Amino acid sequence: MMEQVTVRIPATSANLGPGFDCLGVALDCHNFVTVARGGPAAASAMVAEAGHAFFTAAGLDSFEFSWEISGRIPRSRGLGSSVAVRLGVLHGLNELSLRPLDPVVLYRLCAELEGHPDNAAPAAFGGFAAARADAVFFRCDVAPVLHFVLLVPDQEIETEASRGRLPGEIAHADAARNAANASLITAAFASGQYELLRGSLRDWLHEPYREGANPHLRPAVEAGVAAGALGGYLSGSGSAVACLTLEHPARVAAAMQAVAPSAPVLVLRADNSGVVVTS
Repeated sequence: MMEQVTVRIPATSANLGPGFDCLGVALDCHNFVTVARGGPAAASAMVAEAGHAFFTAAGLDSFEFSWEISGRIPRSRGLGSSVAVRLGVLHGLNELSLRPLDPVVLYRLCAELEGHPDNAAPAAFGGFAAARADAVFFRCDVAPVLHFVLLVPDQEIETEASRGRLPGEIAHADAARNAANASLITAAFASGQYELLRGSLRDWLHEPYREGANPHLRPAVEAGVAAGALGGYLSGSGSAVACLTLEHPARVAAAMQAVAPSAPVLVLRADNSGVVVTS
């Protein structure tokens, strides 16, 4: 019987501007979650909740398990750190239990725990993903020619607090503009015509209401576009800002960092693998 397993989970960048709660992409920056039988019970409420969801869905008696996490995904910056924990624990327990659940079921459990699927789908399956609230999804690989340049300020953003800034209603015209841009983004990734991203990453649904907590957002995007990026957006609920570019990623990175000199910048490509059991 397997006693310990380690799972690799990619970072994710969700919303992609107008794709609020439905679009996301996996990035080649990873966390590693190790789950082992026995040891002290999980102290994290998030981990305990994921464990309960797994054992209930699998119809198995629960067992005590311990866990630890390492890696490069910045915490609470809109890059999928909570999904990495949940998927890592779900897949780890699934391996220790001889795989009673398939990856799609594990993804759906994660999406339910998260409350939205835009991070869970790309983290689980890699690449670009479009998903809706019932966890039905489309995914495709992302070509290495597309670079994701991320400005990562030293500012944690709690998702629930960020959602509290959003209005209950928006103008019909803003909803229509968002729908058009989200459709073009999906077409760009599905077809590999990444030039369609130019001008399509602008959002009117959530970013205007989150700019107060992320004052670097618009200056960083404008700097990146001036340096050659196709466009940019607030990654998840922030505080990270992403610009997408087909050329000169170092130049785009330098321009974005000039907006916030103390903030590190990551230049990444997509991860097309999703969750990987490494041991």
